[in-house]
Amino acid sequence: MAEYTLQQDLDFALALADKVDAFTLARYGANDLVVESKPDMTPVSDADRGAEQLILAELAAHRPDDSVLGEEFGVHGSGSRRWVIDPIDGTKNFVRRVPVWATLIALLIDDEPVLGVVSAPAMVRRWHAATDLGAFVTEPGAAVGTTATRPLQVSSVASLADSSLGYASLNGWKDAGKLDGFLELLDTAWRTRGYGDFLSYALLAEGALDAAFEPELELYDMAALVPVVREAGGRFTSVAGVEGCHGGNALATNGKLHEAILPYLNRS
Repeated sequence: MAEYTLQQDLDFALALADKVDAFTLARYGANDLVVESKPDMTPVSDADRGAEQLILAELAAHRPDDSVLGEEFGVHGSGSRRWVIDPIDGTKNFVRRVPVWATLIALLIDDEPVLGVVSAPAMVRRWHAATDLGAFVTEPGAAVGTTATRPLQVSSVASLADSSLGYASLNGWKDAGKLDGFLELLDTAWRTRGYGDFLSYALLAEGALDAAFEPELELYDMAALVPVVREAGGRFTSVAGVEGCHGGNALATNGKLHEAILPYLNRS
Protein backbone atom coordinates (compact mmCIF):
# COMPACT_ATOMS: atom_id res chain seq x y z
CA MET A 1 0.00 0.00 0.00
CA ALA A 2 1.31 3.43 -0.96
CA GLU A 3 1.97 5.94 1.80
CA TYR A 4 1.19 9.64 1.53
CA THR A 5 1.91 12.63 3.68
CA LEU A 6 -1.06 14.68 4.79
CA GLN A 7 0.20 17.54 2.61
CA GLN A 8 0.15 15.23 -0.42
CA ASP A 9 -3.38 14.16 0.42
CA LEU A 10 -4.43 17.80 0.81
CA ASP A 11 -2.87 18.78 -2.53
CA PHE A 12 -4.70 15.87 -4.16
CA ALA A 13 -8.02 16.85 -2.54
CA LEU A 14 -7.68 20.47 -3.69
CA ALA A 15 -6.91 19.39 -7.25
CA LEU A 16 -9.87 17.02 -7.10
CA ALA A 17 -12.10 19.89 -5.93
CA ASP A 18 -10.99 21.91 -8.97
CA LYS A 19 -12.24 19.17 -11.29
CA VAL A 20 -15.51 18.73 -9.41
CA ASP A 21 -16.14 22.50 -9.37
CA ALA A 22 -15.81 22.65 -13.15
CA PHE A 23 -18.38 19.86 -13.48
CA THR A 24 -20.92 21.17 -10.96
CA LEU A 25 -20.75 24.76 -12.22
CA ALA A 26 -21.49 23.50 -15.74
CA ARG A 27 -24.65 21.79 -14.42
CA TYR A 28 -25.69 24.65 -12.12
CA GLY A 29 -28.73 26.33 -13.67
CA ALA A 30 -28.67 23.98 -16.67
CA ASN A 31 -31.99 23.74 -18.46
CA ASP A 32 -31.67 19.96 -18.77
CA LEU A 33 -30.84 19.33 -15.11
CA VAL A 34 -32.66 16.17 -13.97
CA VAL A 35 -33.99 16.21 -10.40
CA GLU A 36 -35.54 13.22 -8.64
CA SER A 37 -36.69 12.40 -5.11
CA LYS A 38 -34.77 9.86 -3.04
CA PRO A 39 -36.60 7.43 -0.72
CA ASP A 40 -36.28 9.93 2.14
CA MET A 41 -37.99 12.52 -0.12
CA THR A 42 -34.90 14.71 -0.39
CA PRO A 43 -33.92 15.81 -3.89
CA VAL A 44 -31.02 14.43 -5.89
CA SER A 45 -29.90 15.74 -9.27
CA ASP A 46 -27.84 14.27 -12.06
CA ALA A 47 -25.18 16.74 -10.93
CA ASP A 48 -24.99 15.10 -7.48
CA ARG A 49 -24.52 11.67 -9.02
CA GLY A 50 -22.17 12.86 -11.74
CA ALA A 51 -19.97 14.72 -9.25
CA GLU A 52 -19.69 11.68 -7.01
CA GLN A 53 -18.91 9.43 -9.96
CA LEU A 54 -16.12 11.82 -10.97
CA ILE A 55 -14.70 11.72 -7.44
CA LEU A 56 -14.90 7.93 -7.30
CA ALA A 57 -13.03 7.64 -10.60
CA GLU A 58 -10.28 9.98 -9.40
CA LEU A 59 -9.92 8.13 -6.12
CA ALA A 60 -9.78 4.78 -7.92
CA ALA A 61 -7.02 6.13 -10.14
CA HIS A 62 -4.94 7.96 -7.53
CA ARG A 63 -5.84 6.42 -4.15
CA PRO A 64 -6.84 2.86 -5.12
CA ASP A 65 -6.11 1.37 -1.70
CA ASP A 66 -8.38 3.79 0.17
CA SER A 67 -12.03 3.22 1.00
CA VAL A 68 -14.83 5.68 0.22
CA LEU A 69 -18.16 6.66 1.71
CA GLY A 70 -20.30 8.85 -0.56
CA GLU A 71 -23.79 10.20 -0.09
CA GLU A 72 -25.11 8.89 -3.39
CA PHE A 73 -23.29 5.58 -3.95
CA GLY A 74 -22.46 4.43 -0.43
CA VAL A 75 -19.39 2.47 0.64
CA HIS A 76 -16.56 1.27 -1.55
CA GLY A 77 -13.69 -0.77 -0.12
CA SER A 78 -12.45 -0.98 3.44
CA GLY A 79 -9.44 0.13 5.37
CA SER A 80 -8.13 2.67 7.82
CA ARG A 81 -7.98 5.47 5.23
CA ARG A 82 -11.48 6.51 4.21
CA TRP A 83 -12.58 9.38 1.99
CA VAL A 84 -16.02 10.73 2.92
CA ILE A 85 -17.80 12.66 0.20
CA ASP A 86 -20.88 14.84 -0.16
CA PRO A 87 -20.88 15.74 -3.86
CA ILE A 88 -23.31 18.65 -3.40
CA ASP A 89 -24.13 19.76 0.11
CA GLY A 90 -27.17 22.00 -0.34
CA THR A 91 -28.87 20.21 -3.23
CA LYS A 92 -32.13 22.06 -2.56
CA ASN A 93 -30.26 25.32 -3.07
CA PHE A 94 -28.48 23.95 -6.15
CA VAL A 95 -31.69 22.96 -7.94
CA ARG A 96 -33.35 26.31 -7.15
CA ARG A 97 -30.29 28.29 -8.33
CA VAL A 98 -29.38 29.53 -4.88
CA PRO A 99 -25.55 29.74 -4.88
CA VAL A 100 -25.07 28.39 -1.33
CA TRP A 101 -23.94 24.82 -2.06
CA ALA A 102 -20.60 23.06 -1.84
CA THR A 103 -18.71 19.84 -2.47
CA LEU A 104 -17.41 18.32 0.76
CA ILE A 105 -14.29 16.13 0.64
CA ALA A 106 -12.86 14.61 3.82
CA LEU A 107 -10.19 12.08 4.65
CA LEU A 108 -10.58 10.01 7.81
CA ILE A 109 -7.75 7.89 9.18
CA ASP A 110 -8.87 5.35 11.77
CA ASP A 111 -12.23 7.19 11.79
CA GLU A 112 -10.60 10.50 12.73
CA PRO A 113 -11.18 13.37 10.24
CA VAL A 114 -7.73 14.73 9.36
CA LEU A 115 -8.45 16.65 6.16
CA GLY A 116 -11.38 18.67 4.88
CA VAL A 117 -12.13 20.62 1.71
CA VAL A 118 -15.35 22.62 1.40
CA SER A 119 -15.61 24.05 -2.09
CA ALA A 120 -18.43 26.46 -2.99
CA PRO A 121 -17.68 27.52 -6.58
CA ALA A 122 -20.88 29.52 -7.15
CA MET A 123 -19.82 31.65 -4.18
CA VAL A 124 -16.19 31.73 -5.41
CA ARG A 125 -15.07 30.42 -2.03
CA ARG A 126 -13.24 27.37 -0.76
CA TRP A 127 -12.33 26.43 2.80
CA HIS A 128 -9.69 23.78 3.53
CA ALA A 129 -7.75 22.38 6.44
CA ALA A 130 -5.65 19.43 7.55
CA THR A 131 -4.44 18.44 10.99
CA ASP A 132 -1.51 20.62 12.10
CA LEU A 133 -1.43 22.33 8.67
CA GLY A 134 -3.89 25.10 9.53
CA ALA A 135 -7.24 26.20 8.10
CA PHE A 136 -7.68 28.60 5.20
CA VAL A 137 -10.27 30.21 2.96
CA THR A 138 -9.75 31.13 -0.69
CA GLU A 139 -12.06 33.95 -1.76
CA PRO A 140 -12.31 36.79 -4.31
CA GLY A 141 -9.24 39.02 -4.23
CA ALA A 142 -8.95 42.80 -4.33
CA ALA A 143 -8.59 42.84 -8.11
CA VAL A 144 -11.46 41.66 -10.30
CA GLY A 145 -11.06 38.06 -11.40
CA THR A 146 -8.44 37.17 -8.78
CA THR A 147 -8.56 35.12 -5.61
CA ALA A 148 -6.67 35.35 -2.34
CA THR A 149 -6.11 32.84 0.46
CA ARG A 150 -6.03 33.75 4.13
CA PRO A 151 -5.80 31.77 7.37
CA LEU A 152 -8.87 31.16 9.52
CA GLN A 153 -9.33 31.91 13.19
CA VAL A 154 -12.48 31.54 15.27
CA SER A 155 -13.80 34.46 17.29
CA SER A 156 -12.95 35.25 20.89
CA VAL A 157 -16.55 35.97 21.94
CA ALA A 158 -17.06 34.47 25.38
CA SER A 159 -20.62 35.53 26.26
CA LEU A 160 -23.85 34.18 24.80
CA ALA A 161 -25.31 37.67 25.08
CA ASP A 162 -22.65 38.88 22.63
CA SER A 163 -22.79 35.87 20.32
CA SER A 164 -23.89 35.41 16.73
CA LEU A 165 -25.35 31.94 16.13
CA GLY A 166 -26.05 30.01 12.94
CA TYR A 167 -28.52 27.18 12.40
CA ALA A 168 -30.35 25.39 9.59
CA SER A 169 -34.04 25.28 10.47
CA LEU A 170 -36.57 25.00 13.29
CA ASN A 171 -38.26 21.80 12.17
CA GLY A 172 -35.40 19.47 13.02
CA TRP A 173 -35.29 20.66 16.62
CA LYS A 174 -39.06 20.29 16.86
CA ASP A 175 -38.89 16.73 15.53
CA ALA A 176 -36.14 15.94 18.05
CA GLY A 177 -38.32 17.24 20.91
CA LYS A 178 -35.80 19.98 21.70
CA LEU A 179 -37.45 23.04 20.23
CA ASP A 180 -38.00 24.84 23.54
CA GLY A 181 -34.35 24.68 24.54
CA PHE A 182 -33.28 25.67 21.04
CA LEU A 183 -35.53 28.73 21.00
CA GLU A 184 -34.38 29.70 24.48
CA LEU A 185 -30.79 29.55 23.25
CA LEU A 186 -31.61 31.80 20.31
CA ASP A 187 -33.24 34.27 22.70
CA THR A 188 -30.00 34.57 24.67
CA ALA A 189 -27.89 35.54 21.65
CA TRP A 190 -27.08 38.93 20.20
CA ARG A 191 -27.86 37.74 16.67
CA THR A 192 -29.16 34.58 14.99
CA ARG A 193 -29.43 33.60 11.34
CA GLY A 194 -30.48 30.45 9.49
CA TYR A 195 -27.53 30.13 7.10
CA GLY A 196 -27.74 26.34 7.02
CA ASP A 197 -25.70 23.48 5.60
CA PHE A 198 -21.92 23.94 5.41
CA LEU A 199 -22.01 27.73 5.47
CA SER A 200 -22.67 28.17 9.19
CA TYR A 201 -19.60 26.09 10.03
CA ALA A 202 -17.42 27.86 7.48
CA LEU A 203 -18.46 31.24 8.88
CA LEU A 204 -17.72 29.96 12.37
CA ALA A 205 -14.19 29.07 11.27
CA GLU A 206 -13.82 32.56 9.82
CA GLY A 207 -14.83 34.13 13.12
CA ALA A 208 -17.96 35.63 11.58
CA LEU A 209 -20.20 33.37 13.69
CA ASP A 210 -19.54 32.08 17.18
CA ALA A 211 -21.47 28.78 17.07
CA ALA A 212 -23.39 26.55 14.66
CA PHE A 213 -25.58 23.55 15.41
CA GLU A 214 -27.90 21.02 13.75
CA PRO A 215 -30.02 18.22 15.30
CA GLU A 216 -29.64 15.55 12.61
CA LEU A 217 -26.73 15.02 10.23
CA GLU A 218 -24.94 12.22 8.40
CA LEU A 219 -21.20 11.60 8.51
CA TYR A 220 -20.76 12.98 4.99
CA ASP A 221 -22.46 16.22 6.07
CA MET A 222 -19.90 16.81 8.83
CA ALA A 223 -16.58 15.07 8.17
CA ALA A 224 -15.02 17.78 6.00
CA LEU A 225 -16.11 20.51 8.41
CA VAL A 226 -14.36 19.10 11.47
CA PRO A 227 -10.74 19.83 10.42
CA VAL A 228 -11.74 23.30 9.21
CA VAL A 229 -13.34 24.17 12.55
CA ARG A 230 -10.63 22.56 14.68
CA GLU A 231 -7.66 24.00 12.79
CA ALA A 232 -9.26 27.44 13.05
CA GLY A 233 -9.23 27.01 16.83
CA GLY A 234 -12.81 25.84 17.36
CA ARG A 235 -14.47 22.78 18.80
CA PHE A 236 -16.73 20.27 17.02
CA THR A 237 -18.86 17.75 18.95
CA SER A 238 -22.23 16.08 18.88
CA VAL A 239 -25.12 17.77 20.67
CA ALA A 240 -24.37 15.39 23.53
CA GLY A 241 -20.83 16.75 23.71
CA VAL A 242 -18.99 13.80 22.16
CA GLU A 243 -15.96 15.03 20.21
CA GLY A 244 -15.98 14.59 16.43
CA CYS A 245 -18.54 13.84 13.74
CA HIS A 246 -19.94 10.42 14.60
CA GLY A 247 -22.85 11.43 16.81
CA GLY A 248 -25.54 12.05 14.18
CA ASN A 249 -25.74 15.79 14.92
CA ALA A 250 -23.41 18.71 15.55
CA LEU A 251 -22.45 21.57 17.79
CA ALA A 252 -19.48 23.62 16.62
CA THR A 253 -18.28 26.68 18.51
CA ASN A 254 -15.30 28.93 19.01
CA GLY A 255 -14.60 26.80 22.08
CA LYS A 256 -15.37 29.52 24.59
CA LEU A 257 -19.15 29.09 24.23
CA HIS A 258 -19.33 25.32 23.96
CA GLU A 259 -20.13 24.38 27.54
CA ALA A 260 -22.64 27.22 27.85
CA ILE A 261 -24.59 26.08 24.78
CA LEU A 262 -24.72 22.32 25.43
CA PRO A 263 -27.43 22.43 28.14
CA TYR A 264 -29.84 24.35 25.89
CA LEU A 265 -29.57 21.78 23.09
CA ASN A 266 -30.19 18.88 25.46
CA ARG A 267 -33.37 20.18 27.00
CA SER A 268 -36.51 18.20 26.16
